[in-house]
Amino acid sequence: MIEVQNLTRRFGPHVAVDDLSFRLEAGEVVGFLGPNGAGKTTTMRMLAGFLPATRGRITIGGFDVLRQSLEVRRRIGYLPENVPLYPELRVEEMLRFQARLHRIPRGERVERIGRALERVGLTDRARSLVGALSRGLRQRAGLAVSLLPEPDVLILDEPTSGLDPIQRMEVRRLVQDLASEHTVLLSSHILAEVEAICPRVLIVHRGRCLADGRAEDLVRELGGGAAFVRVEAAVPDASDAARLLGSLPGVESVEVGERLGIHTEFVVRGDGDLREDVGALAMAKSWALRELSWEKPSLERLFAALVLGEEPASAALGTSAERAGGAQPERAAASAAPQGLLALAPDSGAGGQRNVPPTMAANTSGPKAASNVLDPFARAKPPAAPTLNPFERATPAAPPPPDVEAERAEGDPS
Repeated sequence: MIEVQNLTRRFGPHVAVDDLSFRLEAGEVVGFLGPNGAGKTTTMRMLAGFLPATRGRITIGGFDVLRQSLEVRRRIGYLPENVPLYPELRVEEMLRFQARLHRIPRGERVERIGRALERVGLTDRARSLVGALSRGLRQRAGLAVSLLPEPDVLILDEPTSGLDPIQRMEVRRLVQDLASEHTVLLSSHILAEVEAICPRVLIVHRGRCLADGRAEDLVRELGGGAAFVRVEAAVPDASDAARLLGSLPGVESVEVGERLGIHTEFVVRGDGDLREDVGALAMAKSWALRELSWEKPSLERLFAALVLGEEPASAALGTSAERAGGAQPERAAASAAPQGLLALAPDSGAGGQRNVPPTMAANTSGPKAASNVLDPFARAKPPAAPTLNPFERATPAAPPPPDVEAERAEGDPS
């Protein structure tokens, strides 16, 4: 249905699309996935005939986009990222105007307009002004315009961009319904949308195709191998804990990560979900668990590996703060800091150093340094922490007693 061969588009010295080739069969639903600036919108504009290619060839339904543009436009419905609608027109008026542009016979216009409005759920808003619609309803009106000529191919450029979560779910459900009757090429940089709608994905970056295939196949082949169990626990000895984890049935390998505070990170790889066995071992050994999770290779990890150049397996190890978006330099500084110090908050002053209360910074070197180590297996009693209650006022120290003898000597005239 769609065939793209060696497609290239340049804007001066900048190459937006670089020798891109792919093919879509009739009835396929394909996700066009890539970061911002990857060339998705430029490619879709060339597919729709809005932008000529610098080099390459595009055919849709057997017609060349450049030489047989009108025949191609009769067979496609194009929804750009910013829907071009006239805000002063009513929804029904907008569709009648579009029907005339598509040269739909007068006797078919009323039926097609009603069918398009019903498909997108805007029958009760047919007399509403386009400018008075919400962003989600305007996206629906744009979809109705693209469905009006009853095209074989739908080209949707980020149809949920700028929508709230409820509107995004509604549009996603609508696209899933349309996918059963049309060939759909949908672009997005939101991984959850592509996974929910598109069985096949095309991952592009800097104008080049990095991966093409069914999502589950790409994840299995390129996404870092088998699933694994991530463990973060306070253990007395990391090497001994790794040995015990490796002795569990079904475990193939154990990787020891970094230690931050009192917890050490382990990645346990093996057959199936090993969380139950790992949890039983932790309970038997009285390990304090902070995390016990099972992670499977995902499209998100594959996307990061291809676009950012990371190794798929390298995402397995990493601290909880880093997986939540923590900065790498801050993590390195935290791991290099002495464990006897407990910084309550980062200092906003110059130098990026942390303020440590004097009462907590004391005794961090010398023979008494071990008393401040935050280790649940150490029997030394840690010093009392300073109060953090803002309503508790410190009792001022009593003034020293007056020197009565000195006052008498000063007041004696002799």
